[in-house]
Amino acid sequence: MANPLESLSFLALFDASADAMLLVDHTGHVVRANHSAQQLLEYAEGEICGLLVEALMPVRFREHHYQYRDTFFKNAEKRSMANGRELFALSKSGKELAVNIGLSPIKTSKQDYILITFYVADKRRVAERALRASEERLRLAKQAANLGVFDYDIRRGIVHRDSRTYEIWGGSSGKSVPYALAMEAVHPEDIATKQAAFELASDPAGNGEYKTEYRIFNPADGIERWVAVVGRMHFENGQAVRLVGIVQDVTEHKLLEKTLQAQRAETESVFKQQIAAQAASAIAHELNQPLAAISAYSEVALHALNDVNADPSKLKRALEGCVAQVQRAGTSLHELLAFLQQGEVVTERFDLNDLVTTALKIAKDDGYKEFYTILELEKNMPAVLANRIQIQKVLVNLLRNAVEAMRGTAVPTSAISVTVRTNKEMSMGHVTVKDSGPGINQNLAKRIFEPFFTSKPTGIGMGLAISRALVEANGGQLWLEPDTRTGATFHFTLPFAA
Repeated sequence: MANPLESLSFLALFDASADAMLLVDHTGHVVRANHSAQQLLEYAEGEICGLLVEALMPVRFREHHYQYRDTFFKNAEKRSMANGRELFALSKSGKELAVNIGLSPIKTSKQDYILITFYVADKRRVAERALRASEERLRLAKQAANLGVFDYDIRRGIVHRDSRTYEIWGGSSGKSVPYALAMEAVHPEDIATKQAAFELASDPAGNGEYKTEYRIFNPADGIERWVAVVGRMHFENGQAVRLVGIVQDVTEHKLLEKTLQAQRAETESVFKQQIAAQAASAIAHELNQPLAAISAYSEVALHALNDVNADPSKLKRALEGCVAQVQRAGTSLHELLAFLQQGEVVTERFDLNDLVTTALKIAKDDGYKEFYTILELEKNMPAVLANRIQIQKVLVNLLRNAVEAMRGTAVPTSAISVTVRTNKEMSMGHVTVKDSGPGINQNLAKRIFEPFFTSKPTGIGMGLAISRALVEANGGQLWLEPDTRTGATFHFTLPFAA
């Protein structure tokens, strides 16, 4: 049986080749070009045939090429051109193309030919240059920002790290270490924060972004450092398999931030003291006369009770005077608080979920960051109508109170749960803030919203009172959940925008 390959002609293979090919005769003229060559050099077949090969190269190379061509034909052999030099082909439009060229002599009974094959090097060289430039930019960026790079192989439990990451972490030698060993350097109080960020990035329904800050202890130099870590999780079949990211030592920034926070806290404390002093002075002024009158009426009533011959009407007038002055004092106090809270509330439509995210960032930036957050946000919830700044202050105040309640306690995990949902019974937006602190006993819970009532040694007792007033001024309610056995749970509602 005849071999079907024997029926294939040279010209059929020539035209079918994906590489650009030219067939050139002994005079250096193109006698045939395949489709790939026509496409590469931008010629039609009728235009390229008959051209000298020198017409297909930049002018600066043509003069010497005539001699090279004559020499090659005298001792033709299969080989590549260039010998390490860059070669260029010239297209019809005048564009220079970086190429590698192969030469193959073909002898027939009538005439000798040279088969010229072009291997386009342009794309490869561009890609190589781009890769080298990218690597150089990355190296310079790492050097300028003092960044380290890591690659965590989750399935194998191995962390691959560069020299800068190893320098920050210290510990065992080598740039590849078990993940458990790398975790030993993390500060115990920050493990929950790091784990929460990792679990969020590992959720295939999320965007795979990994972003967190925590402290590590380098056993090589005994220094505790703050690091900021940003990375991207990679998935296979819905499973997190690899985390690649960068790490930066932000210890100096944290120390400066801590100093600024202390200065800001001191300034805020002085400001609060001034407010408290002014408020106390105003209240004392308003209550001074009623209290003096009550004292006088009380003395009259006591004398009347001690005198067996006292006129009952006199005792009655004294007691009525006490009642009237008490009512006057109460009215004055309410009028003063109303004056302090007066002002038109400017409202706007906004997303409660966005507000919660912003308030969490503000609380952490202000030094209240020793907790991790459990967020439950209702998707596609209608916008609420309120004063955004006022409600933001309320939420930040609740978060600060939650952190302060957990500080210094023996709770295993400092977590704050923030839930945003639709309260269908009230047809309002509903926010819940729950901490994992010791809770609030019933006696404190009854007075928690009273002005100037506080359980904090440095508090002035106005935070929750003002917060409730702000929420109510925006058409909502703020309350403490009665069950206070585990942590404290605060709720507030806001009306939906029409």
